[in-house]
Amino acid sequence: MAKISIIGSSSMDLVVTSSKRPGAGETVLGESFKTVPGGKGANQAVAAARLGADVTMIGRVGDDHFGQQILRNFEENHVHISHVKPVTHMESGTAHIVLAEGDNSIVVVKAANNEVTPAYVEEALDVIRSSDMVLVQQEIPAETVIYVSEMCAKYHIPFLLNPAPAREVEASVIENATYITPNEHEAAIMFKDMSLQEALRKYPNKLFVTEGSNGVRFFDGEQEVVVPTYKVEAVDTTGAGDTFNAAFAVALAEGKSLADSVKFANRAASLSVTKFGAQGGMPTRREVEEQL
Repeated sequence: MAKISIIGSSSMDLVVTSSKRPGAGETVLGESFKTVPGGKGANQAVAAARLGADVTMIGRVGDDHFGQQILRNFEENHVHISHVKPVTHMESGTAHIVLAEGDNSIVVVKAANNEVTPAYVEEALDVIRSSDMVLVQQEIPAETVIYVSEMCAKYHIPFLLNPAPAREVEASVIENATYITPNEHEAAIMFKDMSLQEALRKYPNKLFVTEGSNGVRFFDGEQEVVVPTYKVEAVDTTGAGDTFNAAFAVALAEGKSLADSVKFANRAASLSVTKFGAQGGMPTRREVEEQL
């Protein structure tokens, strides 16, 4: 069983479905409203646990009703939460999601996730040092991402950076990362002074660019490789990227090859979009292996 530490955000997703996406200044009628646990870190923790990993979540929630629901959801999905502590002076993070026209638009309010500081993460250093893989995203402070990258480099712990949501990333973080998984938009921001092809060649077997339905692209040291995705009818694409990253981390931590790890992650992500909710469609290990 791979031991994975996930350092990142936890939130409550407030999800509206509509047949039409509102434009600026426009009001449209929605079809449904639901609240479901989310946040990139939490999504990846739940996905990795469902895929059979031993997962510890390192994050913060508010001392409120949403925070209680988030913690309960972790427990129900067998994620260790000894390092998910409530903060009393700030509400839990929220994501406000509109599902319309086959895709999603999201506004994130980080709130308690801003309290995932380097000092807070340091309290979990023993857990981090015993991990087979550390997975981090960017809904927490940038200085925390830098700190984690330094700790992983110092103790030779494999470190997977999912640079989402998009923002510039310190050069030291890129160098310290073992694997980086931006989508095309995020890659353009991270490597704004070079083409995608140049970036891939600069970081062989390290930079994996997800291209939606076109698959995942990386450079294996000799040539560009595109691992195709699986064609499915999408119900809700929220959380597909989080499922991919969790599955990629699990497969790598278990010692699978890069190509097989991407294939495993693509299969998991394709299954995740066939049901509602960021976490609602995240598959179990058996479901993924039955489809491979």
